[in-house]
Amino acid sequence: MAGPDPTELRRVVDAFPAPPDDERFERVDELLDGAYGAMVRSWYPELRERAAGYADGNLLREALVVHVESVPSFRLADGAAPLHDRHERLVEAANILEEVTAVAEWYRDLRALVTDDPAELTPLERLLHGIGYALAHVLFLGASTPKQVVRRLRLAYRSVGVSIDDTASAGGTERTTFTCPYRDVGAGRYGTRWVCHEKLDRVDDGYVTYLNERGIDYRRPRACPNAEQCYSTVARDGPEQWWPKTPPTAAELEP
Repeated sequence: MAGPDPTELRRVVDAFPAPPDDERFERVDELLDGAYGAMVRSWYPELRERAAGYADGNLLREALVVHVESVPSFRLADGAAPLHDRHERLVEAANILEEVTAVAEWYRDLRALVTDDPAELTPLERLLHGIGYALAHVLFLGASTPKQVVRRLRLAYRSVGVSIDDTASAGGTERTTFTCPYRDVGAGRYGTRWVCHEKLDRVDDGYVTYLNERGIDYRRPRACPNAEQCYSTVARDGPEQWWPKTPPTAAELEP
């Protein structure tokens, strides 16, 4: 099964650039709308717990990925439009504390570590990804908007027994909440939703690859708000600009 090496994961997690406990951090946290403080106080401690659970074999890689992607953030764009005043605030924060830049570098390394490396996928996982990519050429043929894509996607969900519980549309993003009927398959040995997320979602990864090539951002099922339901989203692919994903140096270069 693909996933980060536990020893390397702990090394990267332990390298989190903690801020100094003084008035400079208070000023920086104010500039970043509390994002850095939220990382330090709640998100990072839970990350350490999840990393330990993953290393002990008690947590699926997907649960780790969900948490990494839920990092408190400071938004730098509204869709494709940069928010220049926020860029300026991020650069100011980085000038006050070098840790602001260090966090962006650290987060880049963390994301790279938990993201699948195709070379590390098992033969079965590579096969499932290839199947998904091939199916996508048929499933999404002629679909060029999020609404068109999500209709086809929901059809694909239903065809494999997935129950669609709710649909929503906001700000150009189409969201589908559903229940995976396979969430308990292999749970006793591998953990709940192992088949859903660690295996069947490799087919979804093939969809992701195909749609990304065509400017559609498909966030495949990962976040499960409760024991049964999960959701996925489809939107136009656009420049994701937010700290810590976007470093202050990149924000500084924006026109």
